[in-house]
Amino acid sequence: MSNTEQLTHGGFSTSLAIDGDAIAGPWCTPLQMLAEQSYDNHASIHDDATAQKLGFRGGTIEGPTHFSQFVPLGVSAWGERFLESGCISAHYRNAVFEGEEVRAFMARPAQGNGHTEIWMQKKDGTEVLRGTLSLAGDTAPTALDRRLTSLAPTGPLVILRDIRVGMRSRRHRVRMDLDQNMGALYPFSLTQKLTKITQSSSWYSPREGTSSPSSSPWGRPIIPMEMISVLLNYTAKLDPFPVRGPVVGLFADQEIRLINGPLFVGEDYEIEREIVAVSESKRTESMWVRTSVYHPGSNDIIASMLLNGASLKESFVEPGS
Repeated sequence: MSNTEQLTHGGFSTSLAIDGDAIAGPWCTPLQMLAEQSYDNHASIHDDATAQKLGFRGGTIEGPTHFSQFVPLGVSAWGERFLESGCISAHYRNAVFEGEEVRAFMARPAQGNGHTEIWMQKKDGTEVLRGTLSLAGDTAPTALDRRLTSLAPTGPLVILRDIRVGMRSRRHRVRMDLDQNMGALYPFSLTQKLTKITQSSSWYSPREGTSSPSSSPWGRPIIPMEMISVLLNYTAKLDPFPVRGPVVGLFADQEIRLINGPLFVGEDYEIEREIVAVSESKRTESMWVRTSVYHPGSNDIIASMLLNGASLKESFVEPGS
């Protein structure tokens, strides 16, 4: 890259490399925090032994971990608006393993444009993900808008045979406090995550030595984009959809969209989940779930997440077989 600038907005101190129409963040080494994750009483794809049985080199780094490397790029393009109404939409293409370095890239958006393309690479050029950054209100389709419109009809499904598009969960109350353990799916707290996050912002934490306020413009700490994924999956097992199992799954596509944000640490929200599509590949059956976020008692959506949870066919054993 031919030129380097220091981003100091948004509470970040991040070096951005600029070369023509591309902007890149620094090389980062994401850390594994889900080795102890469990669901349905079994280990997950982030456990080395489980992942290796399924043909992976080891436990994979969870996809939304990579979103933190794109947030400074969004802030460099659109300022704090990206933290209030930004969207990261991505198709995960290759797994990352602990110890590997990855770098986030963004095509420089045209003046006045609220939409651009993004991608992430390993040092050997392997593409980790590809997608879009955008602002709420931009009319261009996001990466997952495009993915949804291209889905082919499925054949008979086995793992998802009881799933129907339009199924909805009940509303659940959720919150994320700084030192709250986020449960079996995410056995760590926000405070612990902030010691390992790839790109940290002072806007994610209270002022040093105090519980509040934050240095953020909103006077309180905001939830990092990758931790919004944790918050919105927090109650998934309280009101589960009828996926047959046990089965090992992974994230194949994910979009986190802020509409009237940011989301704040220590604030109550309500979430509701809906199945919006099903799909399959040679190796997976996929359930696309959109989670909507509300202020308690309101019907106005303030944020959302679209997640393609792909179940690995080879990990499923028919009951009784």
